[in-house]
Amino acid sequence: MNRSTVANRWNLEVIEENYQRWRNDPASVDDTWRIFFEGYELGQSDSAPACRDVDYDAARMQASVTRLIDAYREIGHYLADLDPLKLSPRRESHEMLDLATFGLSEADLDREFFNPLSEPPYCTLRQLIAILRETYCRKIGVEYMHIRNEQVRKWLQDRMEPNRNRPKFDLRQKRRIILKLNAAELFETFLHTHYVGQKRFSLEGGEMLIPLLDTVIERSSRYGVKEIVLGMPHRGRLNVLANILNKPYGLIFSEFEGNIAESVGGDGDVKYHLGFSADHVTTDKHSIHLSLTPNPSHLEAVNPVVEGRVRAKQRRFKDRDRKLGVPILIHGDAAFAGQGLVAETLNLSQLPGYKTGGTIHIVVNNQIGFTTAPTEGRSSRYCTDVAKMIEVPIFHVNGEDPEAVVYVGELALDFREAFGQDVVIDVVCYRRHGHNEGDEPAFTQPLMYNKIKDRMSIRELYTENLVMTGQLSSEEAETIAETFRDKMEEVYKEVHENHEAPKPTPGFAGNWKGLSAQFSHAPVPTAVPLETLKMIGHKAATLPSTFRLNPKMERILGARLKATTEGPLDWSSAEALAFGSLLVDGIPVRLSGQDSRRGTFSQRHAVLVDYATGERYIPLNNVVPNQAELCVYDSLLSESAVLGFDYGYSLDEPHMLIMWEAQFGDFANGAQVIIDQFIASAESKWGRSSGLVMLLPHGYEGQGPEHSSARLERFLQLCAEDNIQVSVPTTPAQYFHLLRRQVKRSFRKPLIVMTPKSLLRHKHAVSPLEALSNATFREVLDDTIEPDRVRRVLLCSGKVYYDLVLKRDAAEKTRDVAIVRLEQIYPWPADALKAAFSRYRGAREWVWVQEESQNMGAWTFVAPRLQELMGSPFQYVGRDASASPATGSHAVHEREQAELVEAAIGAAGAALPHLVTAHPLLVSAGAHTLKQGVR
Repeated sequence: MNRSTVANRWNLEVIEENYQRWRNDPASVDDTWRIFFEGYELGQSDSAPACRDVDYDAARMQASVTRLIDAYREIGHYLADLDPLKLSPRRESHEMLDLATFGLSEADLDREFFNPLSEPPYCTLRQLIAILRETYCRKIGVEYMHIRNEQVRKWLQDRMEPNRNRPKFDLRQKRRIILKLNAAELFETFLHTHYVGQKRFSLEGGEMLIPLLDTVIERSSRYGVKEIVLGMPHRGRLNVLANILNKPYGLIFSEFEGNIAESVGGDGDVKYHLGFSADHVTTDKHSIHLSLTPNPSHLEAVNPVVEGRVRAKQRRFKDRDRKLGVPILIHGDAAFAGQGLVAETLNLSQLPGYKTGGTIHIVVNNQIGFTTAPTEGRSSRYCTDVAKMIEVPIFHVNGEDPEAVVYVGELALDFREAFGQDVVIDVVCYRRHGHNEGDEPAFTQPLMYNKIKDRMSIRELYTENLVMTGQLSSEEAETIAETFRDKMEEVYKEVHENHEAPKPTPGFAGNWKGLSAQFSHAPVPTAVPLETLKMIGHKAATLPSTFRLNPKMERILGARLKATTEGPLDWSSAEALAFGSLLVDGIPVRLSGQDSRRGTFSQRHAVLVDYATGERYIPLNNVVPNQAELCVYDSLLSESAVLGFDYGYSLDEPHMLIMWEAQFGDFANGAQVIIDQFIASAESKWGRSSGLVMLLPHGYEGQGPEHSSARLERFLQLCAEDNIQVSVPTTPAQYFHLLRRQVKRSFRKPLIVMTPKSLLRHKHAVSPLEALSNATFREVLDDTIEPDRVRRVLLCSGKVYYDLVLKRDAAEKTRDVAIVRLEQIYPWPADALKAAFSRYRGAREWVWVQEESQNMGAWTFVAPRLQELMGSPFQYVGRDASASPATGSHAVHEREQAELVEAAIGAAGAALPHLVTAHPLLVSAGAHTLKQGVR
């Protein structure tokens, strides 16, 4: 029977369900439920005295015992022996587990009751409590009664209670544990003695992580797992690289020696941030590919990246059951409780576009965060309490009980296989040194480190246990240790004496084979035949005969059909044709973000919904037989987790157009860590390329500070070494070719696109259908006017172009003012700009125009590059510097915009409020040539 002490909604539903089953067939429920309902009916019946065959007192007592059992299941972990340091006295009792709480007393201890936990089926209350304490109050504490799914709770009980949560390993398994413990500890002590003072973020005190990971990986073979992707912080990373992924000791020692391999480019990263991958062959000869994802010092930032990588691998395996790829995330206790990205990533776990079949979370619980104690680092009892939000089991285990830790690892993987859900393992241990090896932890935690100072290691404790129980001889133990030491000494000597750098890592392989890391401005063919475009347009507006469309959508689809078969094209129609043409080419498309199916501005409608049934239909998935698939997902209301996920997806799937869309462009600042630490710098730090596309609505239209700017300046500040692409397309055709170009090139670079808002329905922001079939993306769009009479050249980017053109035409200055559009700001298209500017030999005034404030937008990026290109500075027209991106007043915005356009088209140098018309940034090119000059 399930607990009945807490009258919450799910409990009442469970009681009602079992009560109806009992009334229909008393044998369909277990004995505890039967006795409970018999007692209940007896108490409710007017003829109760006549029911001589029911012992009401016995039923009441059994119900009380059942409540006691469920109380131990729920809070038995409060009494568990979890802390190896015994920093706080272990509780031997709890008021919520007192006999009196359940209407029982010591007089009942020797009465027999039904035992639903394990053999024997009946036992005394004293024996039953002993079983409960063995199961839930020893070295393993379990939290699972918060899970509403009765099937999950029953599965866990069936696994834990018959064996009383006590592992029974044979000698072979125990020897494997001691081997892994030797490898873990001796690796750390070797580094500590040979590379004194160098940071390595030791695993000492938490060495059980290595046998735990080994167990999960080995056990994965029985489920046919092909790929395991790990994400972890810096603590213990070198140990995991050496002893789980088998990264050669020579490579690791070379990094300590400073013998770094020559790479194809980039700046590299510290050794405890690096990733690695290798094929692991299990003891039963099953091959599993292991990948440790590179991670910056921003704790937990790698979590969604790992999830995205696994999802991509599962797609490659056609693994819709999500069984063949397993994500493992390793956390620190302070970070798991403190970093919001943990909760965001947990929230991905069961969402259709992001679930990966369950993540194994391992918390290496050092009981400290840098110098901060748990009492100051979280408000919850456990560091893992955040995981209760997704109703998954949480296993707390004493990190000095190796067999308990390994047992929990097996149980966790089996649970993931059974239910496809996350599971959390909280390994309570300690950190032998300070935050790093040069840190003095006794400054802030003297009591804790007084206990740690002379403490035997986990390896020593377990070795002693095996020797004392006759399962390992002292000689064998010493031989194991000596073997590891000798092996490391031999490699160390070779590396230390030869001073040879490792061989450079090979180029792209596997799914990336044939691609390059080298950027090129060379155009690629992106045009699509008119007949194909018209066919896609027709299919995009064709619905099943039984599909009932929202009446308002009929007009929208009708207009789109006309646009895609006759023209002109607006943005959403061009986007639909870009998606559809890629699908016909066999290139899949993934788009995710907040409200991306419909589109923030109700422009996309990639997924249609039946007006009567709610059934969804994706027209672009029904264009031609055997086409690729379009996947469009409305994400949870998170930027960081979803962008990190899609970035991770792009790492393992280069032959797919993968896009993340912000609801408004400036919302991307909620994912700044992902942008800075992964998207912009991963290629330089770790040699990892990505073809991710970020779609960021951008434009000044009087919507206030938070809905105007996608912070273009921040992306441009990150630009160097051809690391990313930043584009501001101004026509639907340009957008079409830009998207297709992203997956047609021979290299992959993240693409940042400032997408439009008002231009989505601007009558002039359209393209002829032919522009999709006879052109390609152009980094610079020149004016079409006669160049000889031009006296002023305006260079701009984005929506302001249309305002400038309208003003120029209205002012009848169509002959002497040329407007050139910079469609790709980075990589800097110097040659294309030079070619465009060379036409205007008679121009006397060269002006950069932007809507953004002077300290924002592209100005500070383009000014020195334009000066280097032209040999003289450009004038600037735009809003002056401001702390906020835009005014909150629509009226003020309209006035500023009108003044800005007037200043650009009218007389140069006019002094206007809110505008700067003189060049304030005369920066020499030399200041920008630290590495490769201005590009």
